[in-house]
Amino acid sequence: MVQERPPGSVLEAVLERVTFQSEETGYTIARVATERSGSELLTVVGPLLGAQVGESLRLTGRWTSHPRYGKQFEVWSYATVLPATIQGIQRYLGSGLIKGIGPKMAERIVDHFGLDTLEVIEESPQRLVEVPGLGPKRTKLIAAAWEEQKVIKEVMIFLQGVGVSTSIAVRIFKQYGDQSVEVVRAQPYRLADDVWGIGFKTADTIAQAVGIPHDSPERVKAGLRYTLSQAADDGHCYLPAPNLIGDAVKILDVPAELVAACLEESAAAEEVVREEVPAGDNVVPAVYLVPFHRAELSLASGLLSLLHAGHDRLKVFADVDWDKAERWLHGQTGADLAAEQRQAVRLALTQKVSVLTGGPGCGKSFTVRSIVTLARAKRAKVILAAPTGRAAKRLSELTGHEATTVHRLLQLRPGGDATFDRDNPLDADLVVVDEASMLDLLLANKLVKAVAPGTHLLFVGDVDQLPSVGAGEVLKDLLAADDIPRVRLTQIFRQAQESGVVVNAHRVNTGLPPVLEGMKDFFLFPAEEAEEIAELTVDVVARRIPRKFGLNPRRDVQVLAPMHRGAAGAGALNLALQEALTPARDGLPERRYGGRVFRPGDKVTQLRNNYDKGAAGVFNGTVGVVTDIRPDDHKLTVLTDEDESVDYAFDELDELAHAYAVSIHRSQGSEYPCVVIPLSTSAWMMLQRNLLYTAITRAKRLVVIVGSRRALAQAVRTRGAGRRHTSLTFRLSPGAFPAAGRAPRPGAR
Repeated sequence: MVQERPPGSVLEAVLERVTFQSEETGYTIARVATERSGSELLTVVGPLLGAQVGESLRLTGRWTSHPRYGKQFEVWSYATVLPATIQGIQRYLGSGLIKGIGPKMAERIVDHFGLDTLEVIEESPQRLVEVPGLGPKRTKLIAAAWEEQKVIKEVMIFLQGVGVSTSIAVRIFKQYGDQSVEVVRAQPYRLADDVWGIGFKTADTIAQAVGIPHDSPERVKAGLRYTLSQAADDGHCYLPAPNLIGDAVKILDVPAELVAACLEESAAAEEVVREEVPAGDNVVPAVYLVPFHRAELSLASGLLSLLHAGHDRLKVFADVDWDKAERWLHGQTGADLAAEQRQAVRLALTQKVSVLTGGPGCGKSFTVRSIVTLARAKRAKVILAAPTGRAAKRLSELTGHEATTVHRLLQLRPGGDATFDRDNPLDADLVVVDEASMLDLLLANKLVKAVAPGTHLLFVGDVDQLPSVGAGEVLKDLLAADDIPRVRLTQIFRQAQESGVVVNAHRVNTGLPPVLEGMKDFFLFPAEEAEEIAELTVDVVARRIPRKFGLNPRRDVQVLAPMHRGAAGAGALNLALQEALTPARDGLPERRYGGRVFRPGDKVTQLRNNYDKGAAGVFNGTVGVVTDIRPDDHKLTVLTDEDESVDYAFDELDELAHAYAVSIHRSQGSEYPCVVIPLSTSAWMMLQRNLLYTAITRAKRLVVIVGSRRALAQAVRTRGAGRRHTSLTFRLSPGAFPAAGRAPRPGAR
């Protein structure tokens, strides 16, 4: 028999400070003030996710005594209430809850209206102009913010009843407005498709709370789409049907027969696509989400069209005297091309689609520079692009020619549609895309659609690095396609052989342990336990590297962790590094969001593509520094690595995470003066060769590994995960399309 919880005590208090908060569970440790406590603050613990500093709360729970921290109130549930005292009203308004009112303005408003303040804002907001410094424009802003906050609160009361946190409730309200409650009640699984940050599991919890049956076909179909989207997050373009059904059964806890039947219905309704595709020596029944199937067809068709186009915008190189051209090039650059480099240069300028790959120190950069120099000598229009801002800057520096990110090149608009596409192609004779290992299927498809027939397209990248964060293995699939011209650079040049970073990158890539003795730019600081590794990592970054090498710990040093979780993971390291490098200071504004605190000077990264931000969108992986926090305006400003200042409203801070430490996956396409790699045996499953190789190759000058020799040996020894489920190579093979460059089926564009 389940024992019922006894009736709880009620504590009315004002939330003064949040000491700790878990975004995943909502568990919070906070300090509150009550009328009786005076200046002494009380400790409350429990689920308080969504409560804002300055709000008056009615807390239900019980008093307990902690052996170390003493008396505290354990919260079971809470509700926000309007404050009833002058001090409470002023604290509430000045908390940053209402856009347009900061602490000073709150004091003025309360001085003028006293205990009637909230009634005035609610019923006669036009009277706010009576307050010195408040004009009609700001008064309207405050009134609108109050109304929105009021409606959000009403929506939240319902949503909290079905287990939704305040931060999620705000996002739901932004998406659906006054229809929020109706959508949540009638179509809860829409949330997973429509609202960023809400996955199937959250939608499923809500659905069960509003009475959707566990074996509802609607639930099972949503679960199938969720399983495929999770596979896409892991890099797969499709899942074989047996894998999909098996994974969905585990997630949904329903019979396999029901899942199989719902899969058939979803395929018949074209909610997903089923197709037989080759996988090794077998043929598998592949199931795709529609956008990935369309993109794979479209990308293959687009590449074949470019490869076999009748028109050639670099026709001048078909008859060039290459010996003469290379002598001229030597005069421009002062260096000769090696045999592999000569082959790559000729290929890029005579073939309409080509791929250049190779590891560090093999001369990819010099080869690209040579290609661009020769093309521009013939007055060709050259466009250079890379997936990230840092990679684009580096490409620009090495070629002396302007480069941009792929997103900015295509001028992606809200919704993700590109300004440049098949109907409005880029005006270029040669398009060079660096760091192509980062190109996922969807972005590669958008790029290829924007390249005009006759234009030469060159993909440059290191195929041995980690594949893209998004779905697909575009660079690897292109290199595996027999019809796509390619060159792999293998010769390590003498100057590069003197670099421990380059030498050890190649050793790791071939399964050999790195050389750790006698290197001036490659070090191991041994440590065994994850906590010890984390502590030593912070010391190395904040003190030892700046002292020995004169590097700036925030600007020049990047911690790259194999995983996010754990004591030596990126999450915990960010908290420790922030405390060491950007600690809280009196008078320094800061803003808490969930479990994170943002301060001026913080190094941050964008977590999703947002096409509405900045001049041309801000994209997943963009790195920047917090330059300003404005509580009165509810805004925080970030200067990105593309030198653009971007504002974030306080309710958009879930798009940002700290970037003192990032996962190795998120470092792709970037290059840093110094890389610090914490390696712990607690990250055993993630310790793989291409992961370590990618981390090492991100460093320009210095690599420091902090951790266990056993973990390092495991990473070198383990070849890594198997191939992703993709079919691009097959679609690029002869016979996959009846005619080269055949247009994809309707809708594939």
